[in-house]
Amino acid sequence: MRRGLLLHFVLGTLFGIVLTKTQVISWFRIQEMFRFQSFHMYGVLGSAVLVAGVTRRLVRHSVSVLCGDLDDGTLGPPPGERTRFWAGGTLFGLGWALTGACPGPLFALVGGGVGVMWVAITAALAGTWAYGYLRPRLPH
Repeated sequence: MRRGLLLHFVLGTLFGIVLTKTQVISWFRIQEMFRFQSFHMYGVLGSAVLVAGVTRRLVRHSVSVLCGDLDDGTLGPPPGERTRFWAGGTLFGLGWALTGACPGPLFALVGGGVGVMWVAITAALAGTWAYGYLRPRLPH
């Protein structure tokens, strides 16, 4: 248990260093992206999507070779439920644009000396708690 925890801590620390050194968590870089002033973040996000797509395809192929066909026609949300995904994505993007940080690197930003990101972390935790509290009453 402790060995696994230590491994995750080291990998998380290394990931935070990579995010900091590549300026992916830079508020200025994120604002440049949302103002269409720089290609830096679009290049990073585009390459991440490309790598994720290729990796997903390789994993699905490997699993289907080992376990049989996985495609049961249920890929993606049903057409009637796509609105909530658009709404959630829009809220996520607005929060990202307003704070200058997506939830992933918030702790790396705090570790890099941007103490104001504690406000964003607190807001994210409050939003998560509110959703957890309201979830049984929400239409799903």
